[in-house]
Amino acid sequence: MTDDVRNIVLGVIAAGLSATLGWATRTYLWRRRLRRKQAFFGLPGNSECLLVVNRDAGGDGAVHRHDVFALLELSALIKDCSAHAQIVSHDTAQQGFGERTEFCVGGPVSNRRMAAHLHSLLPGVKVNTEPEPGPDRGAFQIGTERYRAEKGIAEHVLLARLTAGQDARPVFLFCGQQAITNQAASRYLARNYEKLSRKHGNNTFCLLLKVVNSQAYGPDVVELVADVTRAAQTPVPAQRTSHRASS
Repeated sequence: MTDDVRNIVLGVIAAGLSATLGWATRTYLWRRRLRRKQAFFGLPGNSECLLVVNRDAGGDGAVHRHDVFALLELSALIKDCSAHAQIVSHDTAQQGFGERTEFCVGGPVSNRRMAAHLHSLLPGVKVNTEPEPGPDRGAFQIGTERYRAEKGIAEHVLLARLTAGQDARPVFLFCGQQAITNQAASRYLARNYEKLSRKHGNNTFCLLLKVVNSQAYGPDVVELVADVTRAAQTPVPAQRTSHRASS
């Protein structure tokens, strides 16, 4: 074998080894990222989860189109985890939580299961469900703070990851003052789950988000107002409740 042939053979071998090593590294990093994503969402491969959908109060039992968009955002996350989703209506999801990951969409007026989750898991959150128009309609009371909605200008939504124990699957809540805020929260989760996973691990958290100028920007411009986990989990005695407005 001449030196030229030897060099060619060695070059081919080196290129093959380099390509194999690169492929193995990329595969390892992809699998590690997938495992972290599956752990955060409580969705190991081939597992099942629930998508609990509300009903549009003015739509004769129909689902609001923005809530449909939220379900599509969540369905993509579930598919990426190699898991399967079952879509159920809020008034038929009569089961406990912790056995399967659950994504619950909608406010307590249109979603009975959301109302039950808020009562049981986030007792520090109160939502004004009065049907009469007024500045406090749909307002969130979290601890001693009140957050009103300015339709199309500044609307709020709670994004929460809740667990009932270390081995229990999580419940994700998307509880907004308007349907478009539910879509905004699901999109925020899809875009920021890695950051949330690094910060919170697989623990409980509850974030208050604000959707800015949805009449112009839709669900895309979202600001993090505060991490309200502690306040949301702590019942507030009625006599200590403040009526101070906050945006």
